[in-house]
Amino acid sequence: MEIKALLKLLTQIIYILCGLVSISTGIRGLKNEKAKIGTFLFWAILGIIFIFGEAIPYKVTGGLLVVLAIITVTKQLHIGKFENISSQFKIAQSEKLKNKIFIPAVLIGIAAFLILQFKIGKTAIPPALGIGGGSLVALLAAAIIIKPKFSETNEDTSKLLMQIGATAILPQLLAALGAVFTKAGVGKVIAASISSVVPTGNIFIGIVIYAIGMVIFTMIMGNAFAAFSVITAGIGIPFIMKHGGNPAVIGALGMTAGYCGTLMTPMAANFNIVPASILEIKDKYGIIKIQAPMALLLLGTHIILMLFLFGIK
Repeated sequence: MEIKALLKLLTQIIYILCGLVSISTGIRGLKNEKAKIGTFLFWAILGIIFIFGEAIPYKVTGGLLVVLAIITVTKQLHIGKFENISSQFKIAQSEKLKNKIFIPAVLIGIAAFLILQFKIGKTAIPPALGIGGGSLVALLAAAIIIKPKFSETNEDTSKLLMQIGATAILPQLLAALGAVFTKAGVGKVIAASISSVVPTGNIFIGIVIYAIGMVIFTMIMGNAFAAFSVITAGIGIPFIMKHGGNPAVIGALGMTAGYCGTLMTPMAANFNIVPASILEIKDKYGIIKIQAPMALLLLGTHIILMLFLFGIK
Protein backbone atom coordinates (compact mmCIF):
# COMPACT_ATOMS: atom_id res chain seq x y z
CA MET A 1 0.00 0.00 0.00
CA GLU A 2 1.32 3.46 -0.92
CA ILE A 3 2.12 5.87 1.90
CA LYS A 4 -0.50 8.43 0.81
CA ALA A 5 -3.16 5.71 0.63
CA LEU A 6 -2.18 4.45 4.09
CA LEU A 7 -2.36 7.93 5.62
CA LYS A 8 -5.72 8.49 3.93
CA LEU A 9 -6.99 5.20 5.38
CA LEU A 10 -5.80 6.12 8.90
CA THR A 11 -7.45 9.52 8.60
CA GLN A 12 -10.67 7.84 7.49
CA ILE A 13 -10.51 5.61 10.58
CA ILE A 14 -10.39 8.75 12.76
CA TYR A 15 -13.51 10.07 11.00
CA ILE A 16 -15.22 6.68 11.42
CA LEU A 17 -14.53 6.78 15.17
CA CYS A 18 -16.05 10.28 15.33
CA GLY A 19 -19.08 8.99 13.43
CA LEU A 20 -19.52 6.02 15.77
CA VAL A 21 -19.42 8.33 18.80
CA SER A 22 -22.08 10.53 17.19
CA ILE A 23 -24.33 7.55 16.34
CA SER A 24 -23.92 6.23 19.88
CA THR A 25 -25.11 9.60 21.17
CA GLY A 26 -28.11 9.40 18.83
CA ILE A 27 -29.03 5.97 20.20
CA ARG A 28 -28.77 7.37 23.74
CA GLY A 29 -31.10 10.16 22.60
CA LEU A 30 -33.88 7.61 22.09
CA LYS A 31 -34.13 7.49 25.90
CA ASN A 32 -35.03 11.20 26.01
CA GLU A 33 -38.39 12.26 27.37
CA LYS A 34 -38.64 15.03 24.75
CA ALA A 35 -37.72 15.15 21.05
CA LYS A 36 -36.22 11.65 21.09
CA ILE A 37 -36.69 11.15 17.33
CA GLY A 38 -35.21 14.53 16.41
CA THR A 39 -32.25 14.02 18.74
CA PHE A 40 -31.63 10.54 17.35
CA LEU A 41 -31.84 11.72 13.73
CA PHE A 42 -29.50 14.68 14.31
CA TRP A 43 -26.64 12.67 15.80
CA ALA A 44 -27.21 9.64 13.55
CA ILE A 45 -27.12 11.77 10.37
CA LEU A 46 -24.01 13.58 11.58
CA GLY A 47 -22.38 10.21 12.29
CA ILE A 48 -23.27 8.93 8.82
CA ILE A 49 -21.68 12.04 7.24
CA PHE A 50 -18.48 11.45 9.22
CA ILE A 51 -18.30 7.75 8.32
CA PHE A 52 -19.39 7.82 4.67
CA GLY A 53 -18.52 11.44 3.81
CA GLU A 54 -16.29 10.66 0.83
CA ALA A 55 -18.73 8.16 -0.64
CA ILE A 56 -21.80 10.42 -0.34
CA PRO A 57 -22.41 12.87 -3.24
CA TYR A 58 -21.85 16.46 -2.11
CA LYS A 59 -25.42 17.43 -2.98
CA VAL A 60 -26.73 14.69 -0.68
CA THR A 61 -24.40 15.87 2.09
CA GLY A 62 -25.71 19.41 1.61
CA GLY A 63 -29.28 18.11 1.86
CA LEU A 64 -28.44 16.24 5.07
CA LEU A 65 -26.96 19.43 6.54
CA VAL A 66 -30.23 21.21 5.74
CA VAL A 67 -32.06 18.45 7.64
CA LEU A 68 -29.75 19.03 10.63
CA ALA A 69 -30.52 22.75 10.44
CA ILE A 70 -34.27 22.09 10.37
CA ILE A 71 -34.03 19.79 13.39
CA THR A 72 -32.11 22.49 15.28
CA VAL A 73 -34.38 25.40 14.28
CA THR A 74 -37.53 23.47 15.20
CA LYS A 75 -35.98 22.70 18.62
CA GLN A 76 -36.12 18.95 18.11
CA LEU A 77 -32.59 18.53 19.49
CA HIS A 78 -32.61 18.05 23.26
CA ILE A 79 -30.28 16.89 25.98
CA GLY A 80 -31.55 13.82 27.80
CA LYS A 81 -31.78 13.16 31.51
CA PHE A 82 -28.62 11.76 33.02
CA GLU A 83 -27.83 10.50 36.48
CA ASN A 84 -26.90 13.37 38.77
CA ILE A 85 -23.47 13.08 40.37
CA SER A 86 -23.48 13.88 44.07
CA SER A 87 -21.36 16.70 45.47
CA GLN A 88 -19.64 14.23 47.80
CA PHE A 89 -18.50 12.11 44.85
CA LYS A 90 -17.21 15.18 42.98
CA ILE A 91 -15.24 16.34 46.03
CA ALA A 92 -13.83 12.85 46.59
CA GLN A 93 -12.71 12.56 42.95
CA SER A 94 -11.24 16.07 43.04
CA GLU A 95 -9.16 15.24 46.12
CA LYS A 96 -8.08 11.94 44.59
CA LEU A 97 -7.12 13.16 41.12
CA LYS A 98 -6.11 16.78 41.86
CA ASN A 99 -4.20 18.31 38.94
CA LYS A 100 -3.79 14.95 37.20
CA ILE A 101 -7.21 15.57 35.65
CA PHE A 102 -5.59 18.15 33.34
CA ILE A 103 -3.02 15.71 31.92
CA PRO A 104 -5.29 14.30 29.15
CA ALA A 105 -6.26 17.80 27.98
CA VAL A 106 -2.61 18.87 27.78
CA LEU A 107 -1.66 15.64 26.03
CA ILE A 108 -4.04 16.32 23.13
CA GLY A 109 -2.02 19.35 22.03
CA ILE A 110 1.42 17.89 22.81
CA ALA A 111 0.75 14.55 21.11
CA ALA A 112 -0.86 16.19 18.06
CA PHE A 113 2.12 18.57 17.72
CA LEU A 114 4.64 15.73 17.96
CA ILE A 115 2.75 13.53 15.49
CA LEU A 116 2.61 16.34 12.93
CA GLN A 117 6.40 16.82 13.11
CA PHE A 118 6.96 13.46 11.45
CA LYS A 119 7.09 12.76 7.75
CA ILE A 120 6.89 9.41 6.03
CA GLY A 121 9.39 9.89 3.27
CA LYS A 122 8.42 13.26 1.81
CA THR A 123 4.76 12.92 2.79
CA ALA A 124 3.52 15.01 5.70
CA ILE A 125 1.06 13.67 8.26
CA PRO A 126 -2.48 15.02 7.62
CA PRO A 127 -3.65 17.50 10.33
CA ALA A 128 -6.79 15.42 11.03
CA LEU A 129 -4.62 12.40 11.74
CA GLY A 130 -2.44 14.43 14.12
CA ILE A 131 -5.41 15.77 16.08
CA GLY A 132 -7.14 12.38 16.04
CA GLY A 133 -3.99 10.63 17.21
CA GLY A 134 -3.55 13.21 19.97
CA SER A 135 -7.15 12.64 21.06
CA LEU A 136 -6.62 8.86 21.22
CA VAL A 137 -3.46 9.34 23.31
CA ALA A 138 -5.43 11.62 25.65
CA LEU A 139 -8.26 9.08 25.86
CA LEU A 140 -5.80 6.35 26.81
CA ALA A 141 -4.21 8.60 29.45
CA ALA A 142 -7.64 9.45 30.89
CA ALA A 143 -8.52 5.76 31.08
CA ILE A 144 -5.29 5.03 32.98
CA ILE A 145 -5.67 7.97 35.37
CA ILE A 146 -9.42 7.80 36.10
CA LYS A 147 -10.06 4.08 35.43
CA PRO A 148 -13.73 4.50 34.47
CA LYS A 149 -16.10 1.74 33.40
CA PHE A 150 -16.89 1.59 29.67
CA SER A 151 -20.56 2.31 30.38
CA GLU A 152 -19.59 5.44 32.31
CA THR A 153 -17.34 6.62 29.49
CA ASN A 154 -20.06 6.07 26.91
CA GLU A 155 -22.69 7.80 29.05
CA ASP A 156 -20.50 10.81 29.82
CA THR A 157 -19.50 11.14 26.16
CA SER A 158 -23.15 11.25 25.11
CA LYS A 159 -23.92 13.75 27.86
CA LEU A 160 -21.09 16.05 26.75
CA LEU A 161 -22.09 15.93 23.08
CA MET A 162 -25.73 16.62 23.95
CA GLN A 163 -24.68 19.57 26.11
CA ILE A 164 -22.69 21.00 23.21
CA GLY A 165 -25.61 20.37 20.86
CA ALA A 166 -25.66 21.71 17.30
CA THR A 167 -22.61 23.91 17.96
CA ALA A 168 -20.53 20.72 17.66
CA ILE A 169 -20.59 21.06 13.87
CA LEU A 170 -19.79 24.80 13.76
CA PRO A 171 -16.00 24.37 13.34
CA GLN A 172 -16.48 22.30 10.18
CA LEU A 173 -19.11 24.64 8.75
CA LEU A 174 -17.09 27.77 9.46
CA ALA A 175 -13.91 26.28 7.98
CA ALA A 176 -15.89 25.57 4.81
CA LEU A 177 -17.29 29.12 4.87
CA GLY A 178 -13.75 30.54 4.95
CA ALA A 179 -12.80 28.50 1.88
CA VAL A 180 -15.96 29.67 0.07
CA PHE A 181 -15.26 33.33 0.89
CA THR A 182 -11.69 33.06 -0.40
CA LYS A 183 -12.75 31.23 -3.57
CA ALA A 184 -15.52 33.77 -4.23
CA GLY A 185 -13.05 36.66 -4.09
CA VAL A 186 -14.64 38.40 -1.12
CA GLY A 187 -11.25 39.96 -0.33
CA LYS A 188 -11.20 41.77 -3.69
CA VAL A 189 -14.74 43.05 -3.16
CA ILE A 190 -13.77 44.40 0.27
CA ALA A 191 -10.65 46.07 -1.17
CA ALA A 192 -12.73 47.76 -3.87
CA SER A 193 -15.29 48.98 -1.32
CA ILE A 194 -12.66 50.31 1.10
CA SER A 195 -10.64 52.04 -1.62
CA SER A 196 -13.68 54.14 -2.55
CA VAL A 197 -13.85 55.51 1.01
CA VAL A 198 -10.32 55.47 2.44
CA PRO A 199 -7.65 57.67 0.81
CA THR A 200 -4.72 55.64 -0.51
CA GLY A 201 -1.67 56.03 1.73
CA ASN A 202 -3.55 56.90 4.92
CA ILE A 203 -1.76 54.40 7.16
CA PHE A 204 -3.67 55.25 10.35
CA ILE A 205 -7.10 54.65 8.79
CA GLY A 206 -5.83 51.54 7.01
CA ILE A 207 -4.56 49.98 10.24
CA VAL A 208 -7.74 50.82 12.17
CA ILE A 209 -9.96 49.34 9.44
CA TYR A 210 -7.72 46.27 9.12
CA ALA A 211 -7.83 45.52 12.85
CA ILE A 212 -11.57 46.16 13.17
CA GLY A 213 -12.21 44.20 9.97
CA MET A 214 -10.36 41.21 11.41
CA VAL A 215 -12.48 41.42 14.56
CA ILE A 216 -15.80 41.72 12.70
CA PHE A 217 -15.07 38.94 10.21
CA THR A 218 -13.84 36.67 12.99
CA MET A 219 -17.08 37.33 14.86
CA ILE A 220 -19.03 36.41 11.72
CA MET A 221 -16.98 33.37 10.77
CA GLY A 222 -16.04 32.27 14.29
CA ASN A 223 -12.48 31.62 13.18
CA ALA A 224 -9.60 34.10 12.92
CA PHE A 225 -7.76 31.80 10.50
CA ALA A 226 -10.68 31.88 8.07
CA ALA A 227 -11.00 35.67 8.40
CA PHE A 228 -7.25 36.27 8.02
CA SER A 229 -6.95 35.31 4.34
CA VAL A 230 -9.99 37.38 3.37
CA ILE A 231 -9.21 40.56 5.34
CA THR A 232 -5.45 40.51 4.77
CA ALA A 233 -5.96 40.13 1.00
CA GLY A 234 -8.66 42.81 0.96
CA ILE A 235 -7.24 45.38 3.41
CA GLY A 236 -3.90 44.36 4.92
CA ILE A 237 -1.89 44.05 1.71
CA PRO A 238 -3.26 46.96 -0.41
CA PHE A 239 -3.68 49.52 2.40
CA ILE A 240 -0.82 48.70 4.78
CA MET A 241 1.87 46.35 3.48
CA LYS A 242 2.14 48.00 0.04
CA HIS A 243 2.90 51.28 1.83
CA GLY A 244 5.86 50.02 3.83
CA GLY A 245 4.24 47.90 6.55
CA ASN A 246 6.30 44.94 7.69
CA PRO A 247 4.29 41.87 6.57
CA ALA A 248 5.52 39.74 9.50
CA VAL A 249 4.53 42.35 12.11
CA ILE A 250 1.25 43.41 10.49
CA GLY A 251 0.26 39.81 9.73
CA ALA A 252 0.99 38.56 13.25
CA LEU A 253 -0.83 41.45 14.92
CA GLY A 254 -3.69 41.16 12.43
CA MET A 255 -4.17 37.51 13.33
CA THR A 256 -4.16 38.15 17.08
CA ALA A 257 -6.48 41.14 16.56
CA GLY A 258 -8.90 38.62 15.09
CA TYR A 259 -8.76 36.67 18.33
CA CYS A 260 -10.32 39.71 20.01
CA GLY A 261 -13.37 38.91 17.90
CA THR A 262 -13.19 35.28 19.00
CA LEU A 263 -13.76 36.44 22.57
CA MET A 264 -16.97 38.26 21.60
CA THR A 265 -18.89 35.88 19.34
CA PRO A 266 -21.13 32.85 19.86
CA MET A 267 -19.85 31.60 16.50
CA ALA A 268 -16.62 30.63 18.28
CA ALA A 269 -18.65 27.96 20.00
CA ASN A 270 -15.72 25.94 21.32
CA PHE A 271 -14.51 28.92 23.35
CA ASN A 272 -17.70 30.65 24.40
CA ILE A 273 -20.82 28.49 24.10
CA VAL A 274 -19.49 25.01 24.86
CA PRO A 275 -17.92 26.01 28.23
CA ALA A 276 -21.20 27.69 29.22
CA SER A 277 -23.06 24.47 28.39
CA ILE A 278 -20.60 22.23 30.23
CA LEU A 279 -20.57 24.46 33.31
CA GLU A 280 -24.40 24.68 33.08
CA ILE A 281 -24.38 28.48 33.21
CA LYS A 282 -27.93 29.84 32.92
CA ASP A 283 -26.90 32.71 30.63
CA LYS A 284 -25.29 30.99 27.63
CA TYR A 285 -23.76 34.33 26.59
CA GLY A 286 -22.39 34.99 30.08
CA ILE A 287 -18.80 34.12 29.12
CA ILE A 288 -18.92 36.52 26.16
CA LYS A 289 -20.23 39.36 28.34
CA ILE A 290 -17.33 38.89 30.77
CA GLN A 291 -14.72 38.71 27.99
CA ALA A 292 -15.98 41.62 25.84
CA PRO A 293 -14.41 44.54 27.81
CA MET A 294 -10.98 42.86 27.80
CA ALA A 295 -11.36 42.05 24.09
CA LEU A 296 -12.03 45.71 23.25
CA LEU A 297 -9.04 46.80 25.36
CA LEU A 298 -6.84 44.28 23.54
CA LEU A 299 -8.13 45.54 20.17
CA GLY A 300 -7.05 49.09 21.06
CA THR A 301 -3.65 47.75 22.12
CA HIS A 302 -3.25 45.96 18.78
CA ILE A 303 -3.99 49.13 16.83
CA ILE A 304 -1.41 51.09 18.86
CA LEU A 305 1.21 48.35 18.39
CA MET A 306 0.60 48.26 14.62
CA LEU A 307 1.12 52.03 14.42
CA PHE A 308 4.34 51.96 16.46
CA LEU A 309 5.79 48.85 14.81
CA PHE A 310 4.49 49.66 11.30
CA GLY A 311 7.82 50.04 9.47
CA ILE A 312 10.10 48.08 11.77
CA LYS A 313 12.63 45.92 9.93
